[in-house]
Amino acid sequence: MASTISNAALTVTVTEKLTLNGRDHGSSQKITISGVNEVSKRILTAAITPGTQIYAGGDAAGLGTFVTDNVKYIRITNLDDSNAVVLHFSDGSAHYSQHLLGAGQVFFLTDVSASFDAATTIDAFDGENIVRIDAMSEHLTEPVDIEILVASA
Repeated sequence: MASTISNAALTVTVTEKLTLNGRDHGSSQKITISGVNEVSKRILTAAITPGTQIYAGGDAAGLGTFVTDNVKYIRITNLDDSNAVVLHFSDGSAHYSQHLLGAGQVFFLTDVSASFDAATTIDAFDGENIVRIDAMSEHLTEPVDIEILVASA
């Protein structure tokens, strides 16, 4: 059986609207990511502790696992109206990065296969690829709802 799904382009637009002292300081930026033919979107609850694995990268696709070289775009949105979530990005070794995503905030990533490049980080990473993303409630008192969208080839 041949697939009937054709590659598509994902267009991401970030619009900033700001009028300050009567002057427009807004901006709109658009990127187009071509070659997308797979998408995974889900809403889930990030646990209080030890956290919830929300993404796995590897060499083969599976349940919650994406082929690292094919991932073109990841968006993580904190759906909570008052609590922050900690995003923990790992390259599969002892190296990692953590980002605090406040209530209602959005995190975009357009390339997981070069994100930990040793030439662009202060602490040289053994690997270049993000192979795991975990999310955990910042205050460890209430779980936080998040949305994750992964677009890949």
